[in-house]
Amino acid sequence: MGAQPLRRALLLPNCLGHAGLALRWLTVAALLGLVACSGTPTRSDKSDLVTASDETESRKRARIRLELALNYFNEGKTTIALDEVKQSIAVDASLYEAHSLRGLIYMRLNELSLADDSFRQALALNPKAASVQHNYGLLLCQQGRMAQAEEMFTAALANPMYDDRAKTWMIQGLCQAKAGQTRAAETSLLKAYEIDPSNPVVSYNLASQFFKRGELVLARRYLVPLNGSELANAESLWLGAKLAHALGDSQSLQALGRTLGQRFPTSRELLLFERRSFNE
Repeated sequence: MGAQPLRRALLLPNCLGHAGLALRWLTVAALLGLVACSGTPTRSDKSDLVTASDETESRKRARIRLELALNYFNEGKTTIALDEVKQSIAVDASLYEAHSLRGLIYMRLNELSLADDSFRQALALNPKAASVQHNYGLLLCQQGRMAQAEEMFTAALANPMYDDRAKTWMIQGLCQAKAGQTRAAETSLLKAYEIDPSNPVVSYNLASQFFKRGELVLARRYLVPLNGSELANAESLWLGAKLAHALGDSQSLQALGRTLGQRFPTSRELLLFERRSFNE
């Protein structure tokens, strides 16, 4: 793996809870790998980046352990991942990515205080690590500490070297929606959509926001492409059915019902469709 920082780690599902349809989609999407364990490259001094030849043997061993921990984390082997990342930190405690990954592991284990400590340690080692700011912002959002979460998201987005800003805009938007900040959530989600219009979580949540506000044409703009793709799920199809019903589009309504029945025959959404409970 060399001296370049680890680039990505899958985020634990369900980290935002189940606050309505707009957030429940995330349990299906498993958050699409929204948290990275990356950051700016380590510097040995003020003028040069550390490369493989600059690394000490202990740093190399620590990175190998960290890579193992990341692989186990992505495979869902959380306890083994935690053991490996602890060993990485024991070998070289200055590797901020290891502290950040440990924070994600503790989030998955619902040890939020330990996760908070880990992210703080990571930021103490690299205060400008946008990925850690993103991860910590998500934890703060989960704890209802929205003002502090926004500070983290804003700092991450201000980093010109950060390449996962679409994910941060999206998570910020979802957190704002959870906090009842509807207009701010819409702005953040639109920013995410501008960068990555193929993200189904963004499309669904934008459609949901506009549908709730009665802006049905705008809701359809974001929802129809999603429901026409393989990324559609029962929730998006049900939202599409409610939208078609509100628009008086019986043809689309019937087609969405058929798709729900074919793809999600045991879903709660199909039951609601069959009952014609479009106002629930």
